[in-house]
Amino acid sequence: MPHDHHHNHEHTEPPSDLELRVKALESLLVEKGLVKTETLNAIIETYEHKVGPRNGAHVVAKAWTDPGFKQALIKDATEAVASLGYCGRQGEHLEVVENTNDTHNLVVCTLCSCYPWTVLGLPPAWYKSAPYRSRAVSDPRAVLKEFGTQLDEKSVIRVWDSTSEMRYLVLPQRPQGTENWSEQDLQQLVSRNSMIGVELARSPEQKGEGDK
Repeated sequence: MPHDHHHNHEHTEPPSDLELRVKALESLLVEKGLVKTETLNAIIETYEHKVGPRNGAHVVAKAWTDPGFKQALIKDATEAVASLGYCGRQGEHLEVVENTNDTHNLVVCTLCSCYPWTVLGLPPAWYKSAPYRSRAVSDPRAVLKEFGTQLDEKSVIRVWDSTSEMRYLVLPQRPQGTENWSEQDLQQLVSRNSMIGVELARSPEQKGEGDK
């Protein structure tokens, strides 16, 4: 509801602190027998290549280029997304809300961190934070500004509260100047943040930039 392994060390950068911590945690879990290496690899493979924002970007780009799919997506998002092969845990009960010239949609989970994993991957840390969960509801326009998203003061902002019974995906507006772009190229303009609603889709000049 709204509300490859290299031996030339001269050209190899050392791993970051975060990478070292993750590797240490992986090693500890395997050493203690809490998880098998193959299981861990399977999980990583799933979230890197089968589940994540690239899936959502595919959904959005197809909706931008295929009116029939867009209509089906708005009518029954769970079924339409499943038709592309994206289904599974946290992907059930999905609803798509479309941004327009007059209305901007923003998604939050006020109770915990309900989130459509199959099309967005794992939720970012800020999405799960208490400040975001409260301020997205009480002052959504200020939250958007913090992400660099400036909207017309006349635009209506609708906040959608994700729950275990219903999860939301924002369909951002297609950027201008992309009329002759292919679906594959358009996918590069769709960010995770734009599908949550804290940002707009990237402009052609921003193609390939990452999320924060």
